[in-house]
Amino acid sequence: MNQAIDLTTAGAPLWSPDPTRLSEYQISDFVRFLRLRGEYQGSDDFQSLWRWSVAHKGAFWSALWDWHGVLGDKTGPVLVDEDRMPGARFFPESRLNFARNLLRNADDRIALRFHGEDGRQAGLTRAELKRRALALAGWLRARGVGPGDRVAAYLPNLPEAVIAMLATATLGAVYSSCSPDFGLEGVRSRFGQIEPKVLIAADGYHYAGKTIERLSTVRDLVDALPTLEQVLVHGYLSPHPQIETIPLASHLSEALDHAPVADFVEVPFNAPLYILYSSGTTGAPKCIVHGVGGTLLQHLKELRLHSDVRPGDRVFYFTTCGWMMWNWIVSALAAEATVVLYDGSPFHPDPMRLWHLADRERLTLFGTSAKYLDALRKAGCRPAGTVDLASLRTLCSTGSPLSPEGFRFVYQAISEQVQLASISGGTDIVSCFVLGTPTQPVYAGEIQSRGLGMDVAVLDDAGNPVVEREGELCCLGPFPSMPIGFWNDPDGSRYRAAYFAHYPGVWRHGDWATLTERGGMIIHGRSDAVLNPGGVRIGTAEIYRPVEAFDEITEALAVGQAHEGDVRVVLFVRLAAGAELDDALRERLRRAIREQASPRHVPALILAVDDIPRTRSGKISELAVRDVIHGRPVKNTTALANPEALEQFRNRPELQQ
Repeated sequence: MNQAIDLTTAGAPLWSPDPTRLSEYQISDFVRFLRLRGEYQGSDDFQSLWRWSVAHKGAFWSALWDWHGVLGDKTGPVLVDEDRMPGARFFPESRLNFARNLLRNADDRIALRFHGEDGRQAGLTRAELKRRALALAGWLRARGVGPGDRVAAYLPNLPEAVIAMLATATLGAVYSSCSPDFGLEGVRSRFGQIEPKVLIAADGYHYAGKTIERLSTVRDLVDALPTLEQVLVHGYLSPHPQIETIPLASHLSEALDHAPVADFVEVPFNAPLYILYSSGTTGAPKCIVHGVGGTLLQHLKELRLHSDVRPGDRVFYFTTCGWMMWNWIVSALAAEATVVLYDGSPFHPDPMRLWHLADRERLTLFGTSAKYLDALRKAGCRPAGTVDLASLRTLCSTGSPLSPEGFRFVYQAISEQVQLASISGGTDIVSCFVLGTPTQPVYAGEIQSRGLGMDVAVLDDAGNPVVEREGELCCLGPFPSMPIGFWNDPDGSRYRAAYFAHYPGVWRHGDWATLTERGGMIIHGRSDAVLNPGGVRIGTAEIYRPVEAFDEITEALAVGQAHEGDVRVVLFVRLAAGAELDDALRERLRRAIREQASPRHVPALILAVDDIPRTRSGKISELAVRDVIHGRPVKNTTALANPEALEQFRNRPELQQ
């Protein structure tokens, strides 16, 4: 068994792999494969393998292709112009099809399992999933969809969303999705930029016990997207939705009965596959284009080597189709695992909803957000001993930094035996820079490792790599899942400005982080939200950790406010039911921050609010609040799930003093 460690031991790992089973992990099998090829002579230590993988990028990514057995035509050079950032190209002469690789070995094993908040369940075998995907591809091809065309999806997290993506990829077309909790303007600001030929949408969705109708939004969206030639409507709320008033509309159920295509269209390795969107809180969302081969290889590496996902596993991520974790978890089909989907609120009818699902489905990987884990802790929810989680090997957390208290909560209240893999990367790379590794121990508050093949470092202001010091999380060399570019950015200027302007030739990701001596990573928050009182840069996560340990505080948000020629830290807190923000609580909060962080972190003001603005992927929006308290307009409130919360921060008299 994996070894659970005494949580009271300062500095000790919270979890360590069973040393007698290290050879059984897929990453160990990959090392044996490298040695048989004569390419790797290093030790079994992960850091040794990581150093080799970034020093020999071409050999690493080529070996990963061969070890997995990627289906495609691997020909020509592996890496061209390696010293150009951006500008390097992986597998420039190779061709493949993304859907073919996800639908390989289409037999009677379960590919998808679906659970809806309303209680409905469904499942598809690999053979059934392939049949439906190729049928929909046949319908799309008959209507002129081919390589490079965009198919936009406005769907809940349903099997039909996976089918739509696979059908699009089968034809070499480009798939882009938004979740139906986006309103009209939020969807239009995204899909309107990419000029889709086809829209696939649902008639609504369920959330927190409510049924939300979306046919009227679909109707308005069709009017707002003049490039549309076809619209498919899926009846999720009703088997036969009334689509007569929606221009160009047909029923998705009819398209799924179309004659299937007989082939997968092979496209260049760097052909576009997905268009994802930045949060859009500082302007119109950026349309980030990701390639076929880079997405596949990167996801295979992260799922198989870093997460040890294998055939027969059951993997789950709580996500919508508007978050890149949906794209990530669906790629587990390529590892021949079962992907478990859930649509609805994770707290309806109670906080145990997803843990009953984990028990029922015998999940091996459970993915969620740090905010969800913190909410569980605040709610006093303890899945351990309530449900059977014996099959669960890996618990992934992302979206925001997971506090040391969050790490400890997992081992105290969920499972002592699970590998807690905090991961960080994002929409920009449709994958991770830093993530879990099953052969490494887990330490509280620390992400286990840098990704293989990812030359990740932390740089100071002068661009020098630093260890055990805070700085900018950067990547010093190319990797396959770098975006092809941004949509409608023909000269690449917006792409270069987004990632390469700060340190020329280096990808600056925008996270404020510390690389530890053992090769782990601590994320302190977004560097564009870093506080700067007295010229000292402070990550907001360092304030949130002590604050959110208070039972009286549900969540917190810290920003820097320009004040008397300097910057002062302002902390906003949302109180638990029955709690009061009095002077005594303020003093306790300041003392905890001073003792656990530093005097520089102590906020000048602590103010109560009823709600905190969040993006639709669940991240608190510090930048939007910073703009509001400085009297600046928030450029894109449609990117927020609850924009009305901003009013609580506007014109606060305390901020004028």
